[in-house]
Amino acid sequence: MQPLVTACCALMPLLLLCVFAVVHRRRRTRFVSLVDAIPGPPCSPVVGNLLQILVPRNRQAAVRDGWVSKYGPIYRTWLGSVAQVNITRPEHAEVILSSTKCMEKSYVYKLMRSWLGEGLLTSSGDKWRLRRKLITPTFHFKVLDSFVEVFVEKSQRLLRRLDRFSGGEAFDIHPYISSCALDIVCETAMGTPVNAQQAAGNPYVAAVYEMTELVMERSRRPWLFFSPVFRRSSLGQRTAKCLAVLHGFTAEVIRERKALRAKESEGKSSGQLEENAVGEKKRPAFLDLLLDACDKEKLLTDTEIREEVDTFMFEGHDTTTAAVSWALLLLGSHMDVQERVCSELDAQFGDSDRPPTTRDLQALKYLEQVLKEALRLYPSVPFVGRCLAEDTRIGDYLVPAGCMVNIHIFHIHRCADQFPHPERFDPDNFLPERARTRQPYAYIPFSAGPRNCIGQKFAMLEEKVILAAILRRYRVHSPQRPEQLTLLSEMILRSEHGIQLQIVPRPKAGRQLNNGDCVEVQP
Repeated sequence: MQPLVTACCALMPLLLLCVFAVVHRRRRTRFVSLVDAIPGPPCSPVVGNLLQILVPRNRQAAVRDGWVSKYGPIYRTWLGSVAQVNITRPEHAEVILSSTKCMEKSYVYKLMRSWLGEGLLTSSGDKWRLRRKLITPTFHFKVLDSFVEVFVEKSQRLLRRLDRFSGGEAFDIHPYISSCALDIVCETAMGTPVNAQQAAGNPYVAAVYEMTELVMERSRRPWLFFSPVFRRSSLGQRTAKCLAVLHGFTAEVIRERKALRAKESEGKSSGQLEENAVGEKKRPAFLDLLLDACDKEKLLTDTEIREEVDTFMFEGHDTTTAAVSWALLLLGSHMDVQERVCSELDAQFGDSDRPPTTRDLQALKYLEQVLKEALRLYPSVPFVGRCLAEDTRIGDYLVPAGCMVNIHIFHIHRCADQFPHPERFDPDNFLPERARTRQPYAYIPFSAGPRNCIGQKFAMLEEKVILAAILRRYRVHSPQRPEQLTLLSEMILRSEHGIQLQIVPRPKAGRQLNNGDCVEVQP
């Protein structure tokens, strides 16, 4: 009897392993059959569709567009053993984005964790809910109103840099908008100027630019998704150097700010602006507001605060740059729309050079329509991803748990039944009467649902200030039509060769544009 018991005990692990293998095999077979019931491009053994997407950056958008055209509105792809379901219709996006059970971001976002940690963008579950609840009050309209001063100051510095191009040849405006946006986000996030528009060679500024590009590069190389492989690669080593600069700078700012706060006189109410020696109020920064919130309840460590500041930096820099650059390109190739914007600016400001107030910005309704239409045609973030926690029916298909779902914002914004003439630049698409008749998820440049972008009002205000500043001083002209450009549809939507524009001094109120020149209006 004893030998039999011993033999059974010895065989038990093997039996359990066999049972596990059978169960796993059945689950995998079901998973694969459900995914493959969805139309999609032919797959190769083992690698799936990997070889089809490993094309040069300037051809990836065309490959994706071809798949959407042939297999949409829902299609599947395989990246090795990883299944992706791609959706391009607003009603299908609503199923995912409105759900409280589909809130985990896709694996691509994990590539940013070395920089952003588990901040608001990359975290999930209870950690995400806590961060969201803590950070939401820092985007209150009164706080945003205090940021407008920073937007205006940095926009004026941008104009001084652009003056040397006035009346000259076309130039790429993207890097100039980028350094302006970086100045804005550094000062509003940390309260610390980095002077990206003035001083060349700032190590933090250089690290932000390089880190953003490194994340893009890694996202195009699936074999680098595995951390041990990535760390040993040249890309991983460059990333480590950038992270040392980025994290070191942010951590030092937090230490200095906490030390300064410790010296402040007691009795000041939480959130009250501190006055300097000459009686001027200190500008609030996202970091100060975060520290105020944490002072009430010790909810975040210094590392967690750094994660949120770094997240603000990442989300508030490239996205704004892309939005403003695309809007300028569209205005520069649609002079009739530009005229309407200029007429609205003249009506609001006349001949004055006074800085805009929040009330001014709220009154610029047509400029807001232009921005929204630019974000429809060229959303800064062209797609977002989710990982399904449970089987979910999307349209005619049951998509199994564990699938990655890519929501194609770029293509959703071009649904012809939601936007007649979807390729046409038409700011009137955002007249209230038109917007009311659309499917709620037909326009989602800031995502939607519980995980929508918390900083969308901040972004729209900043973009309005920058555009208004440029268009009050210059007329812009694009030597290229938007459809002639090659898109890089990656984490941020870009043009392969930047945004080429010509600028000329703008006539004052009471004058009009004639064939790109400034001409007095004759009485």
